[in-house]
Amino acid sequence: MPIAQKPDRGMVHTNPMECKGCGLCVEACPPHGLSLSPHLNRYGFHTAVYSGHGCTGCGICFFVCPEPGGIQVLRTAA
Repeated sequence: MPIAQKPDRGMVHTNPMECKGCGLCVEACPPHGLSLSPHLNRYGFHTAVYSGHGCTGCGICFFVCPEPGGIQVLRTAA
């Protein structure tokens, strides 16, 4: 019997023009839903990307991001 996945409780939007690729959000994300892109943005940084699933909506990634506007967390309606 397959293990049921919990529904996502949030969604992460990253801004590749603001993200400097420090990786703090990647390390801080409890469900490991963020990673650094293998591609460079126009400024030469490997920016954070959301895998598209697993977000709990906790907002830790938002609070550790040093760039204003680098990451946004949206909570889904319960």
